[in-house]
Amino acid sequence: MLTERLQKELEQTYAKGLRRTVDGLRFKTAVRAEDENGKEYLVFASNNYLGLTHAPEVQRAAAEAVRWGTGSTGSRLTTGAAFETGELEKELAEFKHTESAVVFNTGYMTNLGVLFALVKPGDVVFSDELNHASIIDGCRIARAQVVVYKHNDMQGLERLLEEIPAAGERFIVTDGVFSMDGDIANLPELVRLKEKYGACLMVDDAHGVGVIGADGSGTAAYYNMPGTIDLQVGTLSKALAAEGGYVAASKTIIEYLINKSRPFIFSTALPACVTAAALAALRLLRQKPEQYVGRLKENAALMRRLLHDEGFEIIDGVTPIVPVLTGSSEKTMRFMAALLEAGIMVSGIRPPTVPEGTSRLRVTVTAAHTEAEIKQAAKTMGKIWRELNA
Repeated sequence: MLTERLQKELEQTYAKGLRRTVDGLRFKTAVRAEDENGKEYLVFASNNYLGLTHAPEVQRAAAEAVRWGTGSTGSRLTTGAAFETGELEKELAEFKHTESAVVFNTGYMTNLGVLFALVKPGDVVFSDELNHASIIDGCRIARAQVVVYKHNDMQGLERLLEEIPAAGERFIVTDGVFSMDGDIANLPELVRLKEKYGACLMVDDAHGVGVIGADGSGTAAYYNMPGTIDLQVGTLSKALAAEGGYVAASKTIIEYLINKSRPFIFSTALPACVTAAALAALRLLRQKPEQYVGRLKENAALMRRLLHDEGFEIIDGVTPIVPVLTGSSEKTMRFMAALLEAGIMVSGIRPPTVPEGTSRLRVTVTAAHTEAEIKQAAKTMGKIWRELNA
């Protein structure tokens, strides 16, 4: 019975053009990859924003640390963790201008672990409607009232804060850079509202670190507002070229999470080679922010201008997430498939990841792309799009 029900649901999903598959891919460089058949692609679909996965310093740090073992063999509270993990946490706290930080196994589990541990019955969570799935799922398991406000609508959020009482704490939770639209949260207004209504502000900077702010440290730096965010969540798997997640906050909050967050307590610690790679990437970013963040900003601006010149409808912004609106799911996937055939890899994004009617190609630019590669991609996209619509 279960198999029959699942098969029926899958067929209904496929009929809507929403089938998802898992494909093999091997990255030869930060921006070029090949599939199992040896076909090579120029990649504009990864979150490797600074291209540091293939930086010699990062690869060397991982290779040297692997001598301490390929796995950590247990949770940090039972068997400890590599010294590199503690060093990484210390430098993350400095980078994010907070008292302390703690590393989780994935960015997804960080959001679940923070919300599940901190939010209690009687609390109210105010969550942006375009927040990442990990925030949405964290809110679902938090055992508190969740109020969703319209995307970046600060007037609407203030009305909700005024109207909805909370027996306990208020939490405002938002992405810093929104992963599908590439726009940035209105931090000045969020800080004003959290101070006016006594709320705790949590910002997920997964797509902000290495991307915005003069030093690349994310949303607070972008607005020059250090120390105004209560909890800064992030990931090691994007600009920091490794795996895992973290939260940076006060010493009290971090101590509480270490003692109360079940995803942290009961997960095997990350191995030394992973946290050593993230630490090396973080140090490169901190040493040369103008080189990495500046180049990324230039490349993103170039791609946006070229796609606009090709006649595409794109969502305005300054980040390297460039959404190209394409209409239906079916047309989006045909466009993506044609680009793959031409050797250009971009992400086709469909519901339920984005709302109905807003399917798109999500083009992501990195600091490792050359000007010639960006021009090649934009020109190829324009040519194929016109052919599809002829």
